Amino acid sequence: MLSLRKGRYAARFAESAADLLAAQRLRHLAFIANRGAAAGASGSACGTGIDADAFDPLCRHVLVEEARSGTLVCCFRLLPLSAGREIGRSYSAQYYELSALQDFDGPMVEMGRFCLHPDWHDPDILRVAWGAMTAYVDAEGVEMLFGCSSFDGTEAEAYLDAFAMLKERHLAPRRWLPRVKAPDVFRFARVLRRRKPDAKRAMLAMPPLLRTYLVMGGWVSDHAVVDRELNTLHVFTGLEIRAIPPARARLLRGVAG
Repeated sequence: MLSLRKGRYAARFAESAADLLAAQRLRHLAFIANRGAAAGASGSACGTGIDADAFDPLCRHVLVEEARSGTLVCCFRLLPLSAGREIGRSYSAQYYELSALQDFDGPMVEMGRFCLHPDWHDPDILRVAWGAMTAYVDAEGVEMLFGCSSFDGTEAEAYLDAFAMLKERHLAPRRWLPRVKAPDVFRFARVLRRRKPDAKRAMLAMPPLLRTYLVMGGWVSDHAVVDRELNTLHVFTGLEIRAIPPARARLLRGVAG
């Protein structure tokens, strides 16, 4: 049972239909209303103000709330897989050809639909979310965490330095590298092979979730999927737990504990 409180914020699993509905409403606010995504995008219930899809019943949903008011400020969902042979069941497998990861022989979990309330900007929210994730990973013996990390909008030109940095420093190991599956992609590793990133501009443009993955040793696909329904560009992101630098792991476990 997940229960974590640090400072103003507390993380827990959704325990009821009302909890799940609250997460789906926050997802709609973050992904559809706030991003200008198409109504009904990605399985969302058109006109109802919720974001829901067929993966919701298969997942555990984590809520991060402001403890005093109970305001939901962050949520995400977890899809556990026993090993890489189940990778085809994941949300990410709709967009990426992931057969290389079928050989991964340890427990995996897909983190999806990660969102922050657009009116809340306290960095402690992200810290508590990652603390909750760390507690779950440790409790379940997870060996790989993966998902899709999204950039707002579908114009790659706004993120060329960020993509160039991903190409230069953070591509997946060849043995795990996802291949192209989606019909509309930006092959940044190929297009930007000669571009040297401006590090400051790159990090400013990097989404907070992806930035956290990268400082822990995460890696990405060599292309971004253009998702016009959700008005995003996203990259497949993987993190092998054993690769997390020891100092970073201690910080995470400090929050989780």
